[in-house]
Amino acid sequence: MSCSFERCLMKFAIALFSPAHSPASRRALRFAEAALAGGHEIVRLFLYQDGVHSASANIVAPQDELGVAGQWSRFIRDNRLDGVVCIAAGLRRGVLDEQEAARHQRPAANLSAGWELSGLGQLHEASQNADRLICFGGH
Repeated sequence: MSCSFERCLMKFAIALFSPAHSPASRRALRFAEAALAGGHEIVRLFLYQDGVHSASANIVAPQDELGVAGQWSRFIRDNRLDGVVCIAAGLRRGVLDEQEAARHQRPAANLSAGWELSGLGQLHEASQNADRLICFGGH
């Protein structure tokens, strides 16, 4: 935590447990945007459980809804953030990179650019390097 008399800047790790179409995903994205706008740092965005769907390049939002999955991908790319998808949750829900698609003999990868598949240890590491772990969604 970096503090001065006027303000205290924090490092956040953000974990998203809900799919892109959920209110929790939209709230997480708005929180992340506000954190960066306020001068704070995001050490990692970690998608877990149904949150991994936000990293799928195959999500298509209806015309009358926000395309939150696409917004997440643009957000991590534009801000050069560390976006990690839990590999076990991703495989279980069909979110694969090129390597996993080939390893499991699937016809195509669908992990959006900017995201990487990795283990749950990445969430633990992020929580150790952050001042706060903020979780959205889940049950």
